[in-house]
Amino acid sequence: MMTIIVVIIVTGALIIGAFWGIYGNMSKNLEGFLVALAGGALLVSALLELINPALEKNSIPITLAAVFAGAITFTILDYLVKEKWGSKSGGGLLAAITLDGIPENLALGVALIGAGPLSVAALSGSILLSNLPEAAGGAKEMSNNDNSKKKVLWLWIGTALILSASALLSHYLLADVPKEYLNYIKCFAGGAVVASLALEVFPKAFKKEKYWTGLATAIGLILALYLNTLGE
Repeated sequence: MMTIIVVIIVTGALIIGAFWGIYGNMSKNLEGFLVALAGGALLVSALLELINPALEKNSIPITLAAVFAGAITFTILDYLVKEKWGSKSGGGLLAAITLDGIPENLALGVALIGAGPLSVAALSGSILLSNLPEAAGGAKEMSNNDNSKKKVLWLWIGTALILSASALLSHYLLADVPKEYLNYIKCFAGGAVVASLALEVFPKAFKKEKYWTGLATAIGLILALYLNTLGE
């Protein structure tokens, strides 16, 4: 039950963020600051919650290979969706914004396996922080590009549902996987998260709020480190 509640809250932030972006008011500077803050939190959470456990208990070469595999898989899919398929049609838009969230939600689903609420506080909190400004900024930009507000909102609702399903499926389908292999899966998800941060999050943050980006990223990192200590 805790897993379902966490997933609903985290992905529900996408819908709240989309409402905020379409009907509310968010300055570019604030959006950039929040995106950078969330990116910093996600970066350290991916390392501590997803990658580091495997480095401590599993084969180091296989662990590092799994991280790289996750990064290259996301990079290839991101290129195919956005450069080959395009993101102007409804299907393309849905695929693009869904792809950006899949690594985080896959990571959330597997991280919740056998873990207490506090041990995943940093990761789930980081994803929540990331979802709000990303959805707000993305929905605002999409609604300004000849897309109706209603269409954009439904796209983000669809995205939230798909990402919720991906998190829950990864959690329940992988629940009985031996811990050694589960650690490798977490590393794969962690590598995908790192790639998504480099391709989607930090460039967007710097574009909208240049010189505060580094500070905001450091604040996010500090928050994630503190939340991680709560699970110890």
